[in-house]
Amino acid sequence: MRLGVAAAVVEGALVRGDVEVADGTVAAVGLAGSGVGLAIPGLVDLQVNGYAGVDVLSAEPGELVELGRALARDGVLAYQPTLVSAAPEALRDALATIGQALALGDGATILGAHLEGPFLSPARAGAHPPEALRGPDLDVLASLLASGCPVTTVTLAPELDEAADLIDALVRAGVLVSLGHTDATAAQAHAAFDHGARAVTHLYNAMRPFAHRDPGVVGAALTRADVTVTLIADGVHVAPEALLLAWRAARGRFALVSDAIAATGLGDGTSRLGAAEVTVAHGESRLRDGTLAGAVRPLAWGLRTLVELGVPIVEAVDAVTRTPAALVGRPDAGRLALGAPASLVVLDDAFAVRRVLVAGRAV
Repeated sequence: MRLGVAAAVVEGALVRGDVEVADGTVAAVGLAGSGVGLAIPGLVDLQVNGYAGVDVLSAEPGELVELGRALARDGVLAYQPTLVSAAPEALRDALATIGQALALGDGATILGAHLEGPFLSPARAGAHPPEALRGPDLDVLASLLASGCPVTTVTLAPELDEAADLIDALVRAGVLVSLGHTDATAAQAHAAFDHGARAVTHLYNAMRPFAHRDPGVVGAALTRADVTVTLIADGVHVAPEALLLAWRAARGRFALVSDAIAATGLGDGTSRLGAAEVTVAHGESRLRDGTLAGAVRPLAWGLRTLVELGVPIVEAVDAVTRTPAALVGRPDAGRLALGAPASLVVLDDAFAVRRVLVAGRAV
């Protein structure tokens, strides 16, 4: 079966020509013939709070299966279900549910869970319930890591008392530590990176703003070659200039996340993010007090945004495939290569998702 594309992004390179799929794998690339659009690896989203009416924190296993199918239809073939701050027992229950869903889905693959909290700064809580936030606690962390689902990422605020101990424990456990929802200074951020934190969660948002004498986490992360920054490119959270600034400063270690909530794909109306009620209007999701509460546009929207801003196609594709996959130690995800499973996305010339295959099977 030929895909009928004009080119493909193969192992981080643009290859002109068509792609052939046989027996569920990529059999050939660069084939002669006329075609339109672009074949790229399946997208990798490291921050999905919900999707298509399903909130991750309160979902049942079957609902997570439906969430994974909805993600796949929109081109995301690997993701981290993300849990916003809640009581430890609620987080443990949700992790157990994700664990049950791991072997059930036939859509997007669950890479592991992302705990976005509860070890966050009350000063930068964003849409997280203030009452659910808590200081670093090794016992609570141990109970969460033993809840039945592999935890692959934890977002925390490094300026909290004893946060360094938490970072050390997570690094020993092989869990990615990402800084976010933080009022940390640059010095505190550098100290956390020196302890093994390797990423920043939705750069710019819910953190101390960058200033020329007080650069905070933003300045520290953008100047370190060992730190990957993730951003939300939904046209709401980050201005185009700030997106380009981050990409230019962090080329090769720049990734997009959707930060999607349950309302994604449902249009305007009310929805939920964990325990909070949110209102969606004109592509924005907000709490009653006006605070941004996640996002409602799919990851492919951000890919198109990068291309429209002038980011080279391969680098834009890497930001939603290879870079996030490598960050969580899963180079098998977000990959289009000869002999590899044909889990890929076909984009039209406007960079909209036209077709999705999972191991050669059409979604």
